[in-house]
Amino acid sequence: MAVTQRRGRRIMMTPEELDAFLATERTCRVATVSADGAPHVSTLWFAWDGTSLWLYSITRSRRWADLRRDGRIAVVVDTGEEYGELRGVELSGTVEFVGEAPRTGEPCPELDVPERLFARKLFGLDEMPHDGRHAWLRLTPDAIASWDFRKLAGL
Repeated sequence: MAVTQRRGRRIMMTPEELDAFLATERTCRVATVSADGAPHVSTLWFAWDGTSLWLYSITRSRRWADLRRDGRIAVVVDTGEEYGELRGVELSGTVEFVGEAPRTGEPCPELDVPERLFARKLFGLDEMPHDGRHAWLRLTPDAIASWDFRKLAGL
């Protein structure tokens, strides 16, 4: 993906920093557009495979309904308490629905990697538990913007 960030290049994350950040952080905020045009923001856990952000969403949620109607999405992953500690990433694009919905564990080779990453990161398991209420969304971002305010000290 080409760098689309024009402002803040001096504090943006390198590709290696971005991968490490997204591999370790657990929670993201997902913004969708509701049928009436109103924004809707919700929180999810995610997995990052180095190319795509994988979101495991409840299929009977407002977020799921929004994305079924309009797949455009923006996702923010951030951390830090004090100003000089703030770090984050915004990813945006259009989601794809992958696998059965809701997910019951039917074989789907495309989900082998994200389910293994998600299960290890969030549950400490080698296999993904399925509850028959969630399903997978894949965001291969069109744009990524990042920031790491810890770099401000060196400027």
